[in-house]
Amino acid sequence: MESKNISVGLDIGTTKIVAMIGRKNEYDKLEILGIGRSKSLGVHRGVVNNITQTIQSIQQAVQDAETESGVTIEEVTVGIAGQHIRSLQHSDYITRSNSELVIDEDDIDRLVDQVHKLVMLPGEEIIHVLPQDYKVDGQAEIKEPIGMYGGRLEANFHVVVGQVSSIRNIGRCVKSAGLELEGITLEPLASANAVLSQEEKEAGVALIDIGGGTTDLAIFRDGIIRHTAVIPFGGNVITEDIKEGCSIIEKQAELLKIKFGSAWPGENKDNEIVSIPGLRGREPKEITLKNLSKIIHARVVEIVEQVYVEIKNYGHEEQKKKLIAGIVLTGGGSQLKHLKQLVEYITGMDTRVGYPNEHLAGDSDDEVTSPLYATAVGLVMDGLRRQEKKCLEKVEDDTHKLGECEEQESNQPKTERKSFLDKLTERVKDFLDNAE
Repeated sequence: MESKNISVGLDIGTTKIVAMIGRKNEYDKLEILGIGRSKSLGVHRGVVNNITQTIQSIQQAVQDAETESGVTIEEVTVGIAGQHIRSLQHSDYITRSNSELVIDEDDIDRLVDQVHKLVMLPGEEIIHVLPQDYKVDGQAEIKEPIGMYGGRLEANFHVVVGQVSSIRNIGRCVKSAGLELEGITLEPLASANAVLSQEEKEAGVALIDIGGGTTDLAIFRDGIIRHTAVIPFGGNVITEDIKEGCSIIEKQAELLKIKFGSAWPGENKDNEIVSIPGLRGREPKEITLKNLSKIIHARVVEIVEQVYVEIKNYGHEEQKKKLIAGIVLTGGGSQLKHLKQLVEYITGMDTRVGYPNEHLAGDSDDEVTSPLYATAVGLVMDGLRRQEKKCLEKVEDDTHKLGECEEQESNQPKTERKSFLDKLTERVKDFLDNAE
């Protein structure tokens, strides 16, 4: 099968690494051709801490996806997350030399480039610069300044910052696994693209992606991302707690959590008991489900409360920043029983579990539509979007090729500029090439 219009998402998580191959079908929906997943051994809280093991896990996942789909993988779109990600608000302005001309893309690029010159802490790098709203000559709350007259153009930005070394390590792993980096995307953004509808993003919504090592938060309002945060706890700490609290091994704790775990302790009777085989020659252990859900409940409350602090930091309690669509939970951790009720109880916000079927083709496998794969689906979508953009740029350079991109062009706004992430990807690539 030719690899045109096919894209590969690589989700390097703390518990699993997923390689997903997808393409657009004729209805503009995403068709998944193959999935490979492997146990992630060299990643802790979203950050690579063992290069060799991570490379092996990536190769394993990629191989499985290739076998299932019959497509050879060369380029991947990688997600970046981890506890080193932080975000800040910043406003900046430029003065235009000629206010007779209307504001164009170059002006906005100049403004964005200026934000990139912000001085960060040592070892940090700006990953995303996301304009929130613009001001032209003091006139506020402008969504799209292109085509307006004005001498002073300013904007509020949401700036996402991460550690250079972590980004480079991920690049390193991908390259050493024999793959090319097609792009880098912030994982909360990828998950959001996969599970949220445009209406929700307009109305205001908080996406909480509960992974193994970290919990990612992305807040949208008026269709624009307003706040991002990564909280360094996820499903693994719950498993840890069960392991410690019940004195059992990790594998058993994980199974207990998945099969019998619940975030709401009130609902188990006192006499519901699970018996766990003891280690070699020891007595089996008996654990009451009530105790199990108490342990889980305590930790989940802690995670949800931290997320809620971030939602309040964004300003959810102000009338005009209210998140009308509430909360969407996704990621493997969102499958915990009664989690939705607990989140609603703690935050008082409407909550649903988000499945990545918003953009998937109708006949997709049940497996693909699990919240586990939200990030991977989002990364595939991102890769396809990048390809369409490249295609458009080619068209602008060479008008004869219109046919190839015609169908892709119709639903893509022309104004997509080279996003900072593309530049970041290039920088990571350059760095890796020079470091060999």
